[in-house]
Amino acid sequence: MDKTLLANLAILVLSGFVGFAVISKVPNTLHTPLMSGTNAIHGIVVLGALVVLGKVQHPSILVQLVLFVAVVFGTLNVIGGFVVTDRMLGMFKSKDRK
Repeated sequence: MDKTLLANLAILVLSGFVGFAVISKVPNTLHTPLMSGTNAIHGIVVLGALVVLGKVQHPSILVQLVLFVAVVFGTLNVIGGFVVTDRMLGMFKSKDRK
């Protein structure tokens, strides 16, 4: 196995553990601003995937497939994040009583 691939996989696994540890320590009052920040980050990821998809000269089917999946999953993540954020903010709205 290539050393670079092994190093990249190790970084991916470690970043997953660190991300889980950091997110699990966030208090409930900060989840909505955190969700908005991650929506912005995922929007940048989608934009980056589109730029890479447009810049690659003669991409193979595998590269096209990976980039397509990245764009679709990133877009779904952004949309889902905004839906969840809207529902969370809706819980704090006062209900009008007549």
